[in-house]
Amino acid sequence: MASMTSRSRVARQTIKEVAARAGVSVGTVSNVLNSAAPVSAELRRRVLKVIEDLNYHPNHTARSLKSNRTKMIGMVISDIVNPFFPLLVRGAEDAALQHNYLLVTFNSDSQIDRERNLFHVLSRYRMDGILLVIASENDLEHVHRAVDDGTPIVFLDRVPKGFACDSVSIDNFDGARKCVEHLIVVGHRRIGIIGGSPDLHIAHERLRGYRVALEAAGLALDPDLVTWGNFNLESARQAAEVLLRLPQRPTALFATNNVMALGALQVMHSLGLKCPNDIAIGSFDDLPLFEALSPALTGVAQPSYDIGYQGAELLTRRLEGQLDAPVHVVLPTHLKIRASSLPANS
Repeated sequence: MASMTSRSRVARQTIKEVAARAGVSVGTVSNVLNSAAPVSAELRRRVLKVIEDLNYHPNHTARSLKSNRTKMIGMVISDIVNPFFPLLVRGAEDAALQHNYLLVTFNSDSQIDRERNLFHVLSRYRMDGILLVIASENDLEHVHRAVDDGTPIVFLDRVPKGFACDSVSIDNFDGARKCVEHLIVVGHRRIGIIGGSPDLHIAHERLRGYRVALEAAGLALDPDLVTWGNFNLESARQAAEVLLRLPQRPTALFATNNVMALGALQVMHSLGLKCPNDIAIGSFDDLPLFEALSPALTGVAQPSYDIGYQGAELLTRRLEGQLDAPVHVVLPTHLKIRASSLPANS
């Protein structure tokens, strides 16, 4: 007991020393550390300089026990291998750090059991809130339980129904519709689609965009041209193989995420088909490497950094008691047209 009291006294004396050296109150130092109240730029600069000079490190464990807050945010994403997610994580991390929260990121590998286990870990380490890209909408009991226990959750990218939670997503329907409309405008009438995971709402929204674009152009939906993948490379290869071996194959493909677009390209090359001469292709998602491909790949660009950044901003505001009703942010997409979807002679 004596040693614990001694350690606490050292921590108190240290923050007092920071305050004394900076010529401010202990409360001002605390506000700088916790962003609990506004502090002028000059005072903040002065306090941070003293903290750096003294190499002061606050006792986060003691503070979390006292405040029942850890200043840590858990983040669970579905597939760390997918190039869409690193920028999303970066955006969330930048926003969290600006509010003095530590972001701890986990990968569910699109597996419900793994996501469920990660929620146990997040609970054990007392995360203040969770940023979540769900693996599936088939089993969300663990998410319901966390919400019922009072853990704030912000859904990113994929927004399931039945939750009074904040969310940041994009307009999946509109992005898909724009891409398929472009393929129709440049002359394609048989357009195959490689859909995403059937148990995710975003996959159905992208399929709906495809269907509406066809209907608006007076084109009938051919069930043979609709395939399902799982937002990964192998499922895309299998789906593309089916489409490209049809007796009357499509003249264009719409892949509903970036990884599946790359899988479709691999199959096209293996079959000796040229893009866009034999098969044009457009992708939902855009990657920097798409411009380096030959031909450069048309893609629906998503603001992945902004999804993460605005999600973490929402969560910190929720944790600081600045929000009442759930907030749902829907960000626009932008179609980047490149050679993969243009007529060969254009």
